[in-house]
Amino acid sequence: MATDTAILPAAAAGTITLGGDLTVNRLGYGAMRITGPGIWGPPADKAAALATLRRAVDLGINFIDTADSYGPDVSEELIAEALAPYSHGEVIATKVGWVRYGPGVWAHNASPAHIAEAVEGSLKRLRVERIDVYQLHHPDPAVSFDASLEAIVKLKEAGKVRHVGLSNVTLEHIKRAQKIVPIVSVQNRYSFSDREWDYVLDYCQQQGIAFLPWGPMAQGKQANEAVSKIAQTRETSTAVVSLAWLLRRSPIMLPIPGTGSVKHLEENVSAAAFKLSDEEFAALNAVVPKPYWLRA
Repeated sequence: MATDTAILPAAAAGTITLGGDLTVNRLGYGAMRITGPGIWGPPADKAAALATLRRAVDLGINFIDTADSYGPDVSEELIAEALAPYSHGEVIATKVGWVRYGPGVWAHNASPAHIAEAVEGSLKRLRVERIDVYQLHHPDPAVSFDASLEAIVKLKEAGKVRHVGLSNVTLEHIKRAQKIVPIVSVQNRYSFSDREWDYVLDYCQQQGIAFLPWGPMAQGKQANEAVSKIAQTRETSTAVVSLAWLLRRSPIMLPIPGTGSVKHLEENVSAAAFKLSDEEFAALNAVVPKPYWLRA
């Protein structure tokens, strides 16, 4: 019998519905960090990685984000080993469009031929017949953006993909994509201290598109001072305050903080129930951190 995730900690963040038929708790889990150093190879402690994934579901997380490039392949394989056959209603989102040649080395490949081949690998590793949310990891400068999307549309029409998402995109990319296929999620870098994509977030909110912020923790001296002040007063961590700000920033926000530690996972999930006061939220919003590329 599936667990009633409505009574579990992650449910305190509320829910969001993807594509009209996939309702998940609004605090997810990003599975990049369960791989080895440089997001390459297996984790140093496989048992800890598996335990973290299982604990995430125990806490009510039912949206898990990964990519075929994490490892590569390793993250998807660990998710399946820990959670398949996904009897707790987990929604697994994965990505395509990056290829790996070594630790910390990333290269584009969003060609239709690669996408058609890559999806078969993800299906096999995740042990599913259809991918819940298949995301274009990054537009490929050597390939037509429309051609990449059209390749994913063919997979959707073939029943191998349920919904389509985007990652690392501009507003123009999103609008172009929407002319080709419904877009259910956008995953861009975003945090309290890095709001470059505010206008993309606002557009997603208007369109009812889930926004998955990667790099969600506040960074930089100015941001840390503001967040730390509240964390110290409320006797919690800066991670919890950072995630709580994101959850309040927009109802379509779906944070996916990643970790390979059960302890850190539990701390992150506690943010679902942590509510910033109106005064605290206003004080944070009054701080305009420097863009990440200008930080000392």
